[in-house]
Amino acid sequence: MSVTRIFDLLKRYRELYPQKPDALAAKVNGEWVKVSTASFLDSAESMSYGFLQMGVQKGDKIATLSNNRPEWNYVDLGMMSVGAIHVPIYPTISESDLKFILNDADVKFVFVSSKDILDKVEGVLGDVPSVQGVFTFDEIAGKKHWREIANLGKQHPNPDQVKSICDTIGQFDLATILYTSGTTGFPKGVMLSHDNMISQLIAAQTLAPVTQYSKALSFLPLNHVYERVLSYLYMYLGVGIYYAESIEKVAENLKEVEPEMFGCVPRLFEKVYDRIIAKGTALTGIKKKLFFWAVDLGLKYEANGANGPIYDFKLKIARKLIFSKWQEALGGKVKAAVSGGAALQPRLARIFWAAGIPILEGYGLTETSPVVAVNTLHPGGLKFGTVGKTIERVTIRIADDGEILTKGPNVMLGYYKRQDLTDEVIDKEGWFHTGDIGEIVAGVYLKITDRKKEIFKTSGGKYIVPQAIENKLKESRFIEQVMVIGENQKFAAAFIVPGFAFLKEWCERKEIPIPATHEELIAIPRVKNRIMKEVENVNKSLAAYESIKCIELLPREWSIEKGEMTPKLSFKRKVILEANKNLLEKIYGSIQN
Repeated sequence: MSVTRIFDLLKRYRELYPQKPDALAAKVNGEWVKVSTASFLDSAESMSYGFLQMGVQKGDKIATLSNNRPEWNYVDLGMMSVGAIHVPIYPTISESDLKFILNDADVKFVFVSSKDILDKVEGVLGDVPSVQGVFTFDEIAGKKHWREIANLGKQHPNPDQVKSICDTIGQFDLATILYTSGTTGFPKGVMLSHDNMISQLIAAQTLAPVTQYSKALSFLPLNHVYERVLSYLYMYLGVGIYYAESIEKVAENLKEVEPEMFGCVPRLFEKVYDRIIAKGTALTGIKKKLFFWAVDLGLKYEANGANGPIYDFKLKIARKLIFSKWQEALGGKVKAAVSGGAALQPRLARIFWAAGIPILEGYGLTETSPVVAVNTLHPGGLKFGTVGKTIERVTIRIADDGEILTKGPNVMLGYYKRQDLTDEVIDKEGWFHTGDIGEIVAGVYLKITDRKKEIFKTSGGKYIVPQAIENKLKESRFIEQVMVIGENQKFAAAFIVPGFAFLKEWCERKEIPIPATHEELIAIPRVKNRIMKEVENVNKSLAAYESIKCIELLPREWSIEKGEMTPKLSFKRKVILEANKNLLEKIYGSIQN
């Protein structure tokens, strides 16, 4: 059936997948609890009736701050069925940004998942007059629970009124406002229409190797458009959506659920790879030789049999002896994992594809709903080092300065209440200016090279592209995170967070006593010198002006919670620089004077 608005997914479910036992699923008290189609529809529709009884009007804003769980969908589809606008907010948001968003969007009701988030919301309500009520997904004594609304709806069902409202909602009407945290300043409210997101489902329906009998594991935040649209795609195709307990439990949940598909970010693939390599390093004798023979083979992988029949024969052996265990670690049934949010190292893409775990790297932004381009399983649909071809009905072009411009049904309506900011990024011809720098490879594949605003110039007038250098450096097992610096300075340098697990293992092998803290560990001259060797190896492939002349080691990873990274794991470079002024002075003060 035709789907033109997000809530039409409910009708599609009723018509195409009426007997599905696991439309949604989540762990409750250690057991996977499945939500059938009937239960899913009943909860979502009851919420819509309940919202009407509470006086929710078309155009009202309702916010959610929650982990991924079935209740998120009941609220999401229930509110949109009565014309309310969903404002999903990251649970880890700062109080100042939370207050800003609730006021900026004139939010009427708020849904939170747990006590800690409830405390955060209640802490700012005194400064947010528009909020009329807060409801919880967890049962919390003395607090309003989401089922109060659903039960109200069951007592006062009004399908005719809901249908009447739905009939007034067009496909190009506003459906959601997504506030992007950005790397500086206050969040901006990205306005997406029903059509913005539906166009993604229509374009991706033939790209996802799943059916109504498949399962997907969901663990990236539903508050972000990436996982949210993936979830809508799963609903469109009738895929069972299983919500992971937490990021920490993803490895365990993958084995339990055995999904055919999931969305991910490169950071998690890097961690999986590092854990696997660490296990391989711990092997001995023939097992260790076989392991690294398979790894070396995988790093040379090319798609569509391009390596030739001898390579394919060796790969078949490697998959049976070694890579089958990699597949088992991800549940054993993965047909595709989608990667987005940041650049994926080509070597990781190659080795996972070689292992029989296709990673489909894509590219997009919140403002583009989000997908602009993606690698696929289709013939000619994959090129390592690129983000693939543009999806159906989306067009791109490269501006004279290298910036990627895009146009299509996925481009946002604009920034909420900020026509000035909208005009800055959408030109008069309708092209959205992404802020990313890229190029077209082989005439059809899009390659991202950096963020326009992150390219910096040295005092000698040379431009440095930090992301490209950072990706090369991160290939070292000694390096967990790295940020290249040097704007308006004589040379490039880098802040590096070591891969502490591997670093400690190296120290043991070299009989270096391991101190009690990371601060003491990175202060050991031999440690810093060893990591500098990794940097010098990368420097060999760089121009002289690009090479990293100096490094400083940091004792912990940068995080969202500390405000150093955005929820999609991009660096907030100004925040990190400000927090490490002493290291900046150490690098550029002492060396230059």
